Amino acid sequence: MKPEIRNPKSETIPKPKIQMGSRANWLSQLWSPAFLFNPPVRARVSAVLLFLVCCAAVAKSHFAVVEPINPGDARWTAGFWAARFELCRTQTIPALERIMAGTNHSHFIRNFEIAAGLTDGPLRGAPFNDGEVYKWIEAAAATLALAPDQALERRVDELIELIARAQRADGYIHTPVLIRHRKGDTNAVPFADRNNFELYNMGHLMLAAAAHWRVTGKTNLLAVARKAADFLCAAFEQVTPEGARGSVCPSHFMGLVELYRVTGDARYLALAQKLFELRFQVTDGSDENQDRLPFAQQTEPVGHAVRANYLYAGAADLFLETGDESLLKPLREIWTNLVRKKLYITGGCGALYDGASPDGAKDQKVIARVHQAYGRNYQLPNITAHSETCANIGNVLWNWRMFLITGEARFVDIIELTLYNSVLSGVSLDGTNFFYTNPLRVTDPMPVELRWPRHRVPFLGSFCCPPNLARVLARSPELAYATSEGAIWVNLYGASEFNAAVPGVGKVKLVQETEYPWSGRVRVRIVQPGTNEFTLKLRVPGWVRHPARVRVNLRPVELELTPGEYVELRRAWHAGDIVDLDLPMQAELIEANPLVEETFGQVAVKRGPIVYCLESADLPSGVRVTQVLVPADAELRARYDARLLGGVVVIDTSLLYRTNSIWEGDLYRPFAAGVLRRVSTKFVPYCVWGNRGRGEMSVWLPISQR
Repeated sequence: MKPEIRNPKSETIPKPKIQMGSRANWLSQLWSPAFLFNPPVRARVSAVLLFLVCCAAVAKSHFAVVEPINPGDARWTAGFWAARFELCRTQTIPALERIMAGTNHSHFIRNFEIAAGLTDGPLRGAPFNDGEVYKWIEAAAATLALAPDQALERRVDELIELIARAQRADGYIHTPVLIRHRKGDTNAVPFADRNNFELYNMGHLMLAAAAHWRVTGKTNLLAVARKAADFLCAAFEQVTPEGARGSVCPSHFMGLVELYRVTGDARYLALAQKLFELRFQVTDGSDENQDRLPFAQQTEPVGHAVRANYLYAGAADLFLETGDESLLKPLREIWTNLVRKKLYITGGCGALYDGASPDGAKDQKVIARVHQAYGRNYQLPNITAHSETCANIGNVLWNWRMFLITGEARFVDIIELTLYNSVLSGVSLDGTNFFYTNPLRVTDPMPVELRWPRHRVPFLGSFCCPPNLARVLARSPELAYATSEGAIWVNLYGASEFNAAVPGVGKVKLVQETEYPWSGRVRVRIVQPGTNEFTLKLRVPGWVRHPARVRVNLRPVELELTPGEYVELRRAWHAGDIVDLDLPMQAELIEANPLVEETFGQVAVKRGPIVYCLESADLPSGVRVTQVLVPADAELRARYDARLLGGVVVIDTSLLYRTNSIWEGDLYRPFAAGVLRRVSTKFVPYCVWGNRGRGEMSVWLPISQR
């Protein structure tokens, strides 16, 4: 039996930073005669009432072991992540806004203007373009929590006003349908096309609205989101499984649950549960949409990788609020299959441009074509790797929720791996050019023509990844720390500050000093210790090979530090206390399971959380990446190069290359050992490849026993 949905009205959350003007003055007008006859006053007072309802929302997820921090509770202060956050704030977010406000590439904001009747023009762009505007708002709001910007806040408010004007009176909002209806298309009705991304867009609206309210305290976007959710509650009050199958990319589960968290309205959680159950009762389900099998019977990630990871994240959100064990068991099994048999070394997800699933099924009628698919076990091609940036971000979202459910470090290990490699590779060092796919090898010429470029570009026909990148980078400080009763969890290492109330402890301020990921030495200083003792939980990453050490106030602590777990330090802390964590970080060669055919007999280089690659820019003229072999006894020397690629640790080494390994198009030829010659070169972090012009690249290289 599923747990009863709890009534959260009696619980409270900390008030966000409020920027609503004089609330007392608004409340004084509530019963005045002007209220009944003055729409602007009535609207402002309604906003206050909505705010007060939100302040009575749920304080914590009832089935969470760990709770996330609020926007603004942590910030990057220097080094690697501070630079990425600032690049996102000053370059990526403005660049995306310029594209979305314009009409050169597609319609984003213009579609809302047309839907609102403010201008005329054609519907243009992908059906999910609305959702990308909402992602941009979420990213912009997240930066406002740490870097107030009046101009940016005004722009966000302008967009919210436009979105509200485009919204239909009953709450429905999806510009492709609204514009078609405005132009007289009587077939333009909600949910007529299951592939129209209506619920995807509304889900991102809800996520953006919750984030915006948490940062600013403003209810303007939250009111739009609630109105849309109320429409969904009415629309799906009496609905069949077929009628509910509009969730082609199910961000709406995350959105509805998050809206429930900030408003306390249990209808939204109930709707998420209802839609989740109905989606697995369709009669023509397929792995393309993860609905061929009931969720309780699923044991591996299948189908479209973005849709899959969003579904798994949504299922985890539902568990966090309901404790429904029928959700957690398949999530664990699917996750285990992913990390053991289907995950790229970079954390990338979704190996295939196009797949067929279930692969090789006896009943051929059930096999469906799958776009950007999770393939079969161990099917991880390099040159044709899809590994869409959005799928990799979805992997972060899913693992974050699994961490909140369990408090297990292995999920944060995957978050770290994915962020540093297959997420960051999606954006250039100037913050304005993007990858859609993230291959692990690039050759010249390529063996096949592929539909996505092998160099970063300002705009992509499917413009979902850039705003997704912006929101995850803008919210990255929220992943660095978490709390539980009497404990602070340090998840991600990087120069940063944590400054927030901890349950059972009071206000605590920590300062983290480190050059991570280039160095494994981390220092945490206690600036404000709170009023009670607490546990400091430090993650020991799973990549640690040699004993990690911890000291408190320069004295060694006799604790065994186990890779892939948290080390716990509990005491009454004092201002000025310091904790030093030493994570030995050596470069090493990694090999894959021999069942991964495309990496058989090959190795990759990894140091700490960073995966490395070889670029042709670091080889002598005329030497191809495909000629290079790695000696089994290769010496790998880490060196920080401040002048290269914005400042990175490179791995200097000596490699081999075969002099006769240039192919002229033949498929086969007689084997000839050729001559092996040495070349001094270096590996660079995978996340920054392709920033020195076009060229060849490979993460995996053949191993030589000579």
